[in-house]
Amino acid sequence: MISHTRPKWDDYFMDIIDIVKNRSTCLRRHVGAVIVKETRILSTGYNGAPSGCKHCIDTGCLREEKGIPSGERHELCRASHAEQNAIVQAAKHGVSIDGGTIYVTAQPCVICSKLIINAGIKRVVYNGDYPDELSRQLLAEANVELVQYSRLN
Repeated sequence: MISHTRPKWDDYFMDIIDIVKNRSTCLRRHVGAVIVKETRILSTGYNGAPSGCKHCIDTGCLREEKGIPSGERHELCRASHAEQNAIVQAAKHGVSIDGGTIYVTAQPCVICSKLIINAGIKRVVYNGDYPDELSRQLLAEANVELVQYSRLN
């Protein structure tokens, strides 16, 4: 008999964001997000230009050209973040994400954290760090659980 171990839910959804992020059109970093409620995927998103707009892979990276460090001056970017796109896709299709969990490649920035809080998401599971302490503070203040992912959890 073949032995098979099913992945834990966090492992499963973190594996999925690794696939989602491959759609990213950002030249600096590929980020994926999946919003889940009761172990069901509600929405996905990756970082890239708004629908109908040229992508950074086509135009070049304004942030690179201006030497803007990661975590600063978010408004100087063509792309929306993966978390923003996942939240917008849920709203566009009338899917409630209130009480859900978002799995994301990196810790959310402060802008995404504010959207996460206001969307009613209660848990954020992320893989890589992002230089944004205010993001952490706001999520904690709003009682949103912030979990740095480890396959050993």
